[in-house]
Amino acid sequence: MQSNIKKILPHILVFVGFIILSLAYFSPVLQGKQILQSDILHYNGMAKQQRDFKAATGEETYWTNSAFGGMPTYQLGARYPYTYIKSLDLGLRFLPRPADYLFLYFAGFYILLLCLKVNFKLATLGALAFGFSTYLIIIIGVGHNSKAHAIAYMPLVLSGIILTFRKKYILGFVVTAIAMGLELVANHLQMTYYLMFLVIVLGIVYLIDAYKKSVLPHFFKSVGILLAAVFLAIGLNAANIMATIEYGEESTRSKTNLTINPDGSAKKDISSGLAKEKITEYSYGYLETFNLFIPRFLGGGMGEDLGKESEFYNFYRSQGVPPLEAAEASKGVPTYWGDQPIVEAPAYIGAVVLFLFVFALFIVKGRLKWWLVSGSILALLLSYGKNLGFLTDFFINFVPLYDKFRAVTSIQVILELCIPVLAIFGLVKLFNDFEKNEEKLKALKFSTLITAGLCATFLIFRYTGIVLDFEGIRDASWAEGGGQPFVDAIVADRKSIFTKDTLRTLFLVLLSAGTVYLFLKQKLSEGKVVIVFAVLILFDLVGVDRRYVNTENFVSSREVQSPFKPNNADKKILSEKGNFRVYDVSSGAGRAISQNVNDMTSGATSAPYFHNTVNGYHAAKLKRFDELSDFFPFTRHPEMLNMFNIKYIISEDESNQPYPYLNTEANGNAWFVEKITKVNSADEEMLSLLDLNTKNEAVTLTSNINKNTFKLDSLASIKVLDYKPNYIKYESVNNNDGYAVFSEMYYKNGWNAYIDNKESDYNRVNYLLRGMEIPKGKHIIEFKFEPQVVKTGGSIALASSIALILIALGGLFFNFRRKNE
Repeated sequence: MQSNIKKILPHILVFVGFIILSLAYFSPVLQGKQILQSDILHYNGMAKQQRDFKAATGEETYWTNSAFGGMPTYQLGARYPYTYIKSLDLGLRFLPRPADYLFLYFAGFYILLLCLKVNFKLATLGALAFGFSTYLIIIIGVGHNSKAHAIAYMPLVLSGIILTFRKKYILGFVVTAIAMGLELVANHLQMTYYLMFLVIVLGIVYLIDAYKKSVLPHFFKSVGILLAAVFLAIGLNAANIMATIEYGEESTRSKTNLTINPDGSAKKDISSGLAKEKITEYSYGYLETFNLFIPRFLGGGMGEDLGKESEFYNFYRSQGVPPLEAAEASKGVPTYWGDQPIVEAPAYIGAVVLFLFVFALFIVKGRLKWWLVSGSILALLLSYGKNLGFLTDFFINFVPLYDKFRAVTSIQVILELCIPVLAIFGLVKLFNDFEKNEEKLKALKFSTLITAGLCATFLIFRYTGIVLDFEGIRDASWAEGGGQPFVDAIVADRKSIFTKDTLRTLFLVLLSAGTVYLFLKQKLSEGKVVIVFAVLILFDLVGVDRRYVNTENFVSSREVQSPFKPNNADKKILSEKGNFRVYDVSSGAGRAISQNVNDMTSGATSAPYFHNTVNGYHAAKLKRFDELSDFFPFTRHPEMLNMFNIKYIISEDESNQPYPYLNTEANGNAWFVEKITKVNSADEEMLSLLDLNTKNEAVTLTSNINKNTFKLDSLASIKVLDYKPNYIKYESVNNNDGYAVFSEMYYKNGWNAYIDNKESDYNRVNYLLRGMEIPKGKHIIEFKFEPQVVKTGGSIALASSIALILIALGGLFFNFRRKNE
């Protein structure tokens, strides 16, 4: 018993240390503050309606009317029945956000290194290197929470795989199933997809190794166990995955319905996913590779805080700008001079970590090295996107699902994972006796020459003007606005911070090399080396991280939870009864409860917080809405406003205050038309809307409508009796058989229609609205959002949860009996 406690105690202390470190870095959470994340502000605007509905009814709604005319909530934090794996996830994230994600970074990576048989001291060091990697901190700062969530569970998935290949079949199966289940709970399929690339590389390397060692039966047995574990993990998340797949077919990530562009030209590339331009919009430049090693090699981010010592500040002062105003402007100097549209911060892995990685390249041998190096190279090459067109084109055209995801630079998370693992194994090899000191000294010499030599070379380039010109793609436009001296000041600051960070990296490399040298000369003990590297890694990474995510990012919880207040336009609209939509083209003035919030949002993204709108902010809205708004911008095509029942348009008045302009031509919630025009293609249907009188006519691709013309009765009416996100009830009165158009988004996978409690057919009209034949007389018409995918997925999740528990209990019993025997 005492022996077991001694074994467990170091790990307990390490996890306690991770908790303390996570809370220390995000210390404002201890005061009840929350981090202000731009993406989460937009999400809060989108998700308020579903949250309010659940608070009022205790039920989950899988549809919201607050944005884009209506859309499923599957990608807006919907909760599904029997997802017990989600409960486990919430239990693991017991710390206040975002300290919970940092803790998961540390814990998952620590467990991975333990599974690779690294001792707890070096595993702790590796966890620090991974957790404080700048990119992983930055995504928390901007609000990419689901991405951070998914990345945090990647090491745990790899842990299960490693255990299985180590012939710990039962434990490996259980760990893989749970870890993969948690990975899928995070609901960032792009990150999970990239993890799959690394796992495939691992599998190929292990297959080659198994063939060489003549242990192929063990390899295929392990693969079979792992596939079963992944299958079970998918089952644990069945509702979420099935709903996402179903929605994906209707979202912007699916194949377009059109063969023409809004300008009438033919589409050049009609793929099953995103357009190539969208996929590669964020592509890593070749020179940006060195951001991994030197943090501000290409200037850092779009808004660097350079303070009063900068040329930017001096330029402002020379123009007569007061000191306080000049100092404030100097907090956001646009120093980035790469080719990407927006960069918040460099994807810095660390000078110390990369030095150890290069050292490990010379001293670590075997399959571990090759799958880590291969995975890193693949990720780096794919992150170049359009800059390495032939490889990107191959993956877009031939690799399944690759065209479903944008921002190819995100694949660098694989680098963030692989490089620290191999770096730590460099220290493992340094400390063991399997290699001679001469080989270690040789590896030290080469790694120092490479890393320190790079720094020296870049400093030479800096002063000779070779390769590095420090000119950005936006400099010309800034010169037009602020004059050439304005740009000259920015370029001078780019050169200055480049020099400072290159010298900083060189200094850290030399300290790291000196530490390894002193160990090899027996001047430092193993324990002291670990302490020195812990200090160096923390100094290096935390020092850069704090430039971009620090205590200034935190505000009161009220600013995050309830970020908006209604302005005068909102109050006027909210005071009016009825169901209609709002289109906001204003700046959102007066909505934000603080300047911090106001700086991160606009009327278009805050309007869904108060109204049912056609505004919104989401990376995967319904494709038909996206296509329609591209062809017919609402501000230039009143009929689009009318058929969406947009009653108010919020814009600025003469005094630049938000004002609700009344659209008296809005069609209402539903209306009868006298003519249905049938067309033969999506192109024809879209183009027909240009001159369509939506009050009297409708256009459709549907062929199952009984007739094309209907007699209109001036006394006929359809009025709303009840209107909820997932349920709408109408009363229809008509002396003739009629065809009604509803100002609601058509979505076949869940919306069911009923006439007098009898399920009835309805159609898609006007490219994206609902239409329905209604018999004469008085009728009750109901639309209910009843997604079968949620029910089926919930049942599968329940069965999978039971199966996992039984397998885990069976494994414990088997191991217990085997030990007794």
